[in-house]
Amino acid sequence: MGADELAPVIERELALMSPVVRRSATLVDELLDPEFREIGVSGRFWTRAETIQALAAEPNDASCAAEVTDMEGTVLEPNLVLLTYVSSRGGRRARRSSLWRCSDGNWRLLLHQGTPI
Repeated sequence: MGADELAPVIERELALMSPVVRRSATLVDELLDPEFREIGVSGRFWTRAETIQALAAEPNDASCAAEVTDMEGTVLEPNLVLLTYVSSRGGRRARRSSLWRCSDGNWRLLLHQGTPI
């Protein structure tokens, strides 16, 4: 899996940063794996349902969009990709990691973790 092949996974990760996508439970549902879990920047453990609900409640404006730098992708297995990057949003920076799994030809986020910088 080369850089071009990582592009769909990166595109989906960046979509989750968009306020329009985040506010849509339907769109987020399509991007999250059924077994999704998150360890937030606060250290809190989030379930899939809690994540969808929390994102839907966020403000829907461009000021809520995150800036992403240092994006790197690593293929762990043919259907498993690890993305790492730094996000900046609302004055907060975090180092993030996302584990994406391909099932039935569809890449979905399995695990996400944020660590404050």
